Amino acid sequence: MLSSSAVNAASAKSLRIRTITAGVTLRDASDLGPVEAAAAAVARGKQVLVDAGYEVQTLRIATNPFLSGLDARAREKALAALQALDRAAAQHGLVLSVGPALTANAADEAFPEWAAQFVRSTRTLSFSAVIAGPDGIHGQTAAVAARTMIAIARALPDGIGNFRFAAAANIPAGTPFFPVAWHQGEDSLAVGVESASVVEEALQGAGDAVTATARLRQQLSAALLPVERLAQQFAARERRTYLGIDSSPAPGKDRSIAAAVEALTRKPFGSNSTLEACGAITAALKSLDVKTCGYSGLMLPVLEDPLLAQRAGEKRFGIRELLLYSSVCGTGLDVVPIPGDSEADAITGLLRDVAALSSKLSKPLSARLFIVPGKRAGDIARFTDPVLTDSVVMELEPP
Repeated sequence: MLSSSAVNAASAKSLRIRTITAGVTLRDASDLGPVEAAAAAVARGKQVLVDAGYEVQTLRIATNPFLSGLDARAREKALAALQALDRAAAQHGLVLSVGPALTANAADEAFPEWAAQFVRSTRTLSFSAVIAGPDGIHGQTAAVAARTMIAIARALPDGIGNFRFAAAANIPAGTPFFPVAWHQGEDSLAVGVESASVVEEALQGAGDAVTATARLRQQLSAALLPVERLAQQFAARERRTYLGIDSSPAPGKDRSIAAAVEALTRKPFGSNSTLEACGAITAALKSLDVKTCGYSGLMLPVLEDPLLAQRAGEKRFGIRELLLYSSVCGTGLDVVPIPGDSEADAITGLLRDVAALSSKLSKPLSARLFIVPGKRAGDIARFTDPVLTDSVVMELEPP
């Protein structure tokens, strides 16, 4: 039998810390004091986790939505301060989310071009637009978000700018994952994990969904409890509210959530029983023995998971299936590659579907669509960004 120290060492190797995210309140984009303090706090937190044997991939800061409610002229004036904020984050090796820039359900004709300019002139800043909230579906904002995605796709090579923008539906404050993260209340700390390999290990030989849920709950709780203890301790030392761990098992290029699902179904991802497997995994993620926050559901990011991308190329699933899986699992549509000539009306319809599902099920969902310039459905999109994998471009709508 392995000793407890050996078990902890094995967990640390299988589990990566995707992010330590600090939440801060800013008066506006020029309010750099809280950012400097948060940068120091997350750096100290990283050292605590590294000393314990964990790999920490990114340090992040999420702010209150101080851009929300600004008119077009005020947003334009804020660009210079946002660029300075971006430089400050970059100097500390951070990425930063300024939260939803659009929160009300309203048309905003100037926003798409402003967003493209924002993306062109910054490197580390993420933002979002709210397409569903407690008041229901934001149909007008969904249309603005669709046009924004098209404008951003033209702003940087390969459409990479849309990595930093998403349409957000009922995303709670304190979610550590970008680009939809935002902050409310006291200064805070949250953790996001990359645990697809832990999920795969737990599901090997599980046999059925009930057994899979029980095994995953036990093994993932065991892997996360040491992280929780460390995070709670350093949050207390930093006098920041500890929000919890977003248990969503983010994949990486060398650890696949599709492989974890296939470990249970013994079939290629997208086959019959995939939906049940997604539900079984999410049931475990929602019942762990640690404090959770954010999505805490199954992530299916096509461009971040080579096996997911492979199964998409094999036409084993499409965008509609991804949305179906979101009904029982996690984050919605994440880094999904779509044709460069996608029309705003078709994207709007898809975003409204995401918003409708989120509103009906009262769950956080988002849509981060990767419009790939010059590519049609069925073409291969290739990326130089080390986080992204090459993938077939998926059909936005059935032919």
